[in-house]
Amino acid sequence: MDWKKLADALFPQGHSIVEKDDFLSGSGQVDGQTLAVIGTTGHTPIGVEIALAQARGILHTVRELPGKPILMLIDTQGQRLRHRDEMLGINSYMAHLGKCVDLARRKGHKIIGLVYDQALSGGFITSGLMADACYALPDATIRVMGLPAMARITKVPEERLTELAQDNPVFAPGPENYLRMGGLQAIWEGDLAAQLKAALAEPAAGDRRSALGLERGGRRLAQPVIDAVMTDGDVRTA
Repeated sequence: MDWKKLADALFPQGHSIVEKDDFLSGSGQVDGQTLAVIGTTGHTPIGVEIALAQARGILHTVRELPGKPILMLIDTQGQRLRHRDEMLGINSYMAHLGKCVDLARRKGHKIIGLVYDQALSGGFITSGLMADACYALPDATIRVMGLPAMARITKVPEERLTELAQDNPVFAPGPENYLRMGGLQAIWEGDLAAQLKAALAEPAAGDRRSALGLERGGRRLAQPVIDAVMTDGDVRTA
């Protein structure tokens, strides 16, 4: 979905979101409440510049809009794969962005992620997966790695990975599979403004992704292992 149409659907009461070099920033109104909006568009890869722009936007919100919710709009093809970015330490820039998101959370900002187009690999980790809750539109593309690339890396035939993807969401792309694994809170359809309002009203519940993955059958061992470790039990029983 085009980000401008998305913004109009999310904020029928008005917004001030602008785009510069595939970076989105601004604010929107939901039921009389102001949200800070930070995001990306154009399937942009996350390089050092846009990682810093997002971090700067988060810190500006913490300083100038104490306690205001933050909506992260996500459309990225992942980490930028360039020698320049690697030499500059793109991992540190992305870690800095993640720390800024965590700082905002600790300062009382509710953080919601919405995948409206693409969410791939490292670009998704420091945005949607850092949010308190992440949602997606039905047509969104979400994956860590495509099956052809996964086959090259793991040396497992692509046909076999395709078979595994039928039953195991870890191998399969798409919002439905990330919903099963607990990575997504829900998939938004219909009235997006109403769904955003409802998400803002959800009480803080901590990180429930592993628990949701167990409930939904997409990740059957993560939560039992966590529980065993936290109770100093034998993880082999999980």
